[in-house]
Amino acid sequence: MQIHPTQAKLVVALVEDDELLREEIVHHLTQNNFLVHGVNCGSGLDDLSAKTAIDLFIIDLNLPGEDGLSLCKRLRKSLPGAGIVILTGKVALHDRLSGYSDGGADAYLTKPVSPDELVLVLRSLSRRIKPLNSENDWTLSLKERILQGPQPEQKLRLTSREKMLLVALIQANDHTLNSDLLCDLYSDSISEEAITKHALEVLVARLRKKLKAVQSADAETAIKSVWGVGYQLCLSINLAN
Repeated sequence: MQIHPTQAKLVVALVEDDELLREEIVHHLTQNNFLVHGVNCGSGLDDLSAKTAIDLFIIDLNLPGEDGLSLCKRLRKSLPGAGIVILTGKVALHDRLSGYSDGGADAYLTKPVSPDELVLVLRSLSRRIKPLNSENDWTLSLKERILQGPQPEQKLRLTSREKMLLVALIQANDHTLNSDLLCDLYSDSISEEAITKHALEVLVARLRKKLKAVQSADAETAIKSVWGVGYQLCLSINLAN
């Protein structure tokens, strides 16, 4: 089954530690007009998500490091509108129920799966995902580092550090992150060095000022300080490539 080439491509992240199976699924989905990125673990997905806006996730349950169910829970909390498909060898009913109730999966498929069935499931999920964007949402272009608001004049060019800060907050539970974790974020980047809490405060203050300059006068603060924790993002921002 081939998807018509004029249809918009969806970005899929496949988390599967079996290299051969991962390559086979990536190949098949690519042939069916998806843009597919394959990784072998949760940390690999985190690295990918910081650089790429993902529409749909395919998650194996048996993964090295963080297990697939935990990863699904985290994704569902941080990205409630995402499409999540569990693809696993676990066929027991209690595993399936846990995948839906605890992991928040939209679909639970067992291996071996029909490649065409997987394509149909992803296309079905895409019809729910695409309408989620509100007319009041902002959009962050990861490649161009452009933050675009609902109005044409609400357009900001971000620095690399500002983009990293927003991406981290967008994907965090409740869009809130500890200051220490945010400082560590930069030490994990090849192009950045670790920053101090004071430097983080300056970074947040500058970004707030940028946002305030293009927001309406009565708009709430885009990034709030959470006492004893860190910062919370209060804007609805969608990621784009």
